[in-house]
Amino acid sequence: MSRPRSSPGVSLPRWVAWKVLQSVAAGAFADVALAREFRRHGNRLSAADRALTMELTYGSIRQRRLLDRWLDHCGAVPAQQQPPLLRWLLHLGLYQLLFGRHIPEAVAVSSSVELARAHGLGRLAAVVNGLLRAVVRCRQRQEEPPLPQPATARFAARHSLPDWLAALLLQWLAEGEAAAFAALANQPPHLDLRVNRLRTTVAAVQAAWAAVDQPLLPIAMAPQGLQLSQGVGAMARQPGYSTGRWSVQDRAAQLVAPLLQPQPGQVVVDMCAAPGGKTTHVAELMGDQGRIIAVDRSAARLRRLQHNARRLGLRSIQTRCADARTLPHLHGCADRVLLDAPCSGLGTLARHACARWRLNPAAIEELQVLQRQLLNEALQLVRPGGRLVYATCTVHPGENQAQIDALLNQHPRWRQCPLPEPLQRLCGHGTQLRLWPQRHGCDGFFAVALEPVTAMQT
Repeated sequence: MSRPRSSPGVSLPRWVAWKVLQSVAAGAFADVALAREFRRHGNRLSAADRALTMELTYGSIRQRRLLDRWLDHCGAVPAQQQPPLLRWLLHLGLYQLLFGRHIPEAVAVSSSVELARAHGLGRLAAVVNGLLRAVVRCRQRQEEPPLPQPATARFAARHSLPDWLAALLLQWLAEGEAAAFAALANQPPHLDLRVNRLRTTVAAVQAAWAAVDQPLLPIAMAPQGLQLSQGVGAMARQPGYSTGRWSVQDRAAQLVAPLLQPQPGQVVVDMCAAPGGKTTHVAELMGDQGRIIAVDRSAARLRRLQHNARRLGLRSIQTRCADARTLPHLHGCADRVLLDAPCSGLGTLARHACARWRLNPAAIEELQVLQRQLLNEALQLVRPGGRLVYATCTVHPGENQAQIDALLNQHPRWRQCPLPEPLQRLCGHGTQLRLWPQRHGCDGFFAVALEPVTAMQT
């Protein structure tokens, strides 16, 4: 696609968002494609431009099914049969009309038409104009596209979800709570920080951000956590980032590493470590004293972990590029093992806009096989008296409690450890941390600590 022409009607944020939508349709991850475009355009995009680009990109991806319903309702050609370039441009315009609270309808239409004219769709500019204006007229009449009749398909269409995911949510939750879950999955998530207690304090980080008019709010469930009260620009430019005062980490993820109860001087194996949020948290909890072996299959992701560890001033982390399903050289060596397992990520749909369209039940079944393999290997790494923590960022019972039930049935010499009292009160369970976005105001997460049963405990 050509570079944007110097026309006052061509919006660079919208052009970049359109390019990212095309990249995602071709198989790219949205965050990766967006970061690539931000690097490419450098200082041409202001902080406000970047925020608009992110909103239009992620919002258009999350609401893909709903936007297609409008195309089917108002267009002469069904959405699935539209030329891809046109379909994603129409999604961009439709998202602005339906969800752009501060974007005038005339701007949403005219900017889409100008993009079509400037970037190879000039002959279809009239189609863009006509269809978007048809949607405006429908909304003025308070007319909505019809919903499918089957209950599951209707729920999926209303909340822009694939049918299989809608069916699971309605199986796990009452319809009202399932709708609340889906609503949060379609909203931009809040952003939390984890304060590096080896370099500063929560109060000092709050003071540094307050000095630049960015108040941070304390988080009850995460003592070292702070929530951003409003959007900011690039995180790397914020106070304390370059000096390792904090990391970006959701409050739910901040609850996992403490379940290990890591102690200074211990050996810890993090089996699926990259990009390293929990690895660095473990190092901070240990006072950076001990040995943390961070394993991952991706060398590139391990380099990100190494970079972040250096930024935070952590020296106890050693990285190993390996398949964590087979680590015989580490059998019996670890006081603590963290298995933050690859999973469907159904608890973090708000953060990963394209995940719902990439996943399917068969892929989740394959992940469950991988999780069982990793769990069985994890047991081999723990020395007597040690502890294993299994965690996921999904709410799927088959990836969570079912995995633990199967493991303990197969290995009766292991037991679940009680959660700390505050976490038991938070999630209503004695041993398993089960967090839902609509119940707990955080990412959906699961975690459990396991220990081998000693002779005195039998």
